[in-house]
Amino acid sequence: MILEEQLLQVKNLNIIFPSPKGDVHAVKNISFSLGKEKIGIVGESGSGKSVTGRSILRLLPPYAKISADKISFKGQDLLSLSEKQMRKIRGREVSMVMQDPKYSLNPVRTVGKQISEAYIVHRKATKQEAKEHTLKMLEAVRIRNPEQVYRLYPHEVSGGMGQRIMIAMMLIPDPSLLIADEPTSALDVTVQLQVLAILDDLVSQRGMGLIFISHDLELVSSFCDRIIIMYGGRIMEVVNAADLHKSTHPYTRGLLNCLPRIEGGNERLSTLVRDDAWLDADFSAPSVTVSG
Repeated sequence: MILEEQLLQVKNLNIIFPSPKGDVHAVKNISFSLGKEKIGIVGESGSGKSVTGRSILRLLPPYAKISADKISFKGQDLLSLSEKQMRKIRGREVSMVMQDPKYSLNPVRTVGKQISEAYIVHRKATKQEAKEHTLKMLEAVRIRNPEQVYRLYPHEVSGGMGQRIMIAMMLIPDPSLLIADEPTSALDVTVQLQVLAILDDLVSQRGMGLIFISHDLELVSSFCDRIIIMYGGRIMEVVNAADLHKSTHPYTRGLLNCLPRIEGGNERLSTLVRDDAWLDADFSAPSVTVSG
């Protein structure tokens, strides 16, 4: 077992949203750490997955109340940084791929200019240098005819290609950590696997850390090193991906039992039965990142 360099440490993170009916505690006292590895965060809608990812980059709306004992990246306290300092972290050090490229790409600017802008802003490069790196990045995400795609507008590309373009845009500044928020949920199965293969190759080649947020337990278990299971804003457990099917936690077992299987018979799929006692359990994710 080899201890990996820690990129990210989160300790006792809480996120509260005000509402007319009272405060909503979206994330409550969660802790985890990340090295140069792939961590999946899974759970039902509303479990706190996406807000956890966005809180790391402080991308939540101003009315959200974020508190934590620690959110540190490479030893730097992100909570203490000014907005100007955070803009130097976003993209350059930590990038985030959103769920649907249709809402993330600017419809009135070409693909090439949008990717080049990310390189120019973070690397202080010339337009020509940015274009050269953009074409290389489009090749890296396995887009054919990068010169042609460089000149296209977002509406002229398919959903799978749009997601590859988003990955290229987020990776061109060469960040140390990538947060991918359900990057394959809008894609068909074949394209999902292609996008995951690209992410896997690029993360491994660049020695990055990856937080992969998803609903798909099977997909995450085949792709990530460790999996954080969330329910009701809390972490239920953290398991090695290879050991996911050995989990004994009732929530994880319930999620797994709800998955349809090709070899299944005529039995009805299980219905997830939730227990409020899970929210009272005191769980702390291991603070030391270990990989084999």
